[in-house]
Amino acid sequence: MDQTAVARIVGLTESAAKRIAFLKKQEGNDALMLRISVSSGGCSGFSYHFDLVTNTEEGDLQFAYHGETLVVDDASLDLLAGSQLDYVENLVGSMFAMTNPNATATCGCGTSFAA
Repeated sequence: MDQTAVARIVGLTESAAKRIAFLKKQEGNDALMLRISVSSGGCSGFSYHFDLVTNTEEGDLQFAYHGETLVVDDASLDLLAGSQLDYVENLVGSMFAMTNPNATATCGCGTSFAA
C-alpha cells in the first residue's frame, strides 16, 4: 500500500469503539455506524461532527475497528486523514476526542480546529 492510501484513513481506539457499541445498544439498533464529518465554522475554523447513521452516501468511506464502523465523506477525509478517534473520561467530563495530525491549532473545547 502506498503512503497516500495509508494516510487517507481514520483510526478508532478500543475505548471509542466501546462507547459506540454502548450508544448503539441504547438506541436499540445494531446497524448504526458513527459518521464523522467536518464543516467550516467553530472557534478555530473547522468543526467536527459526530452522528449515528444507518446508511452511507455516495463517496463515503468506511473504516472498521474493534467491531464498529466509522463513516467519513471524501471531503472531510481530506482534513481527517491520519486522525484517530478516542473516547475520554476525566474530571471535566466525557467526550469523543480527535487526534488530528492535520490540525495546526485547536480550541479549548476540542471540537474545532484549524488546518
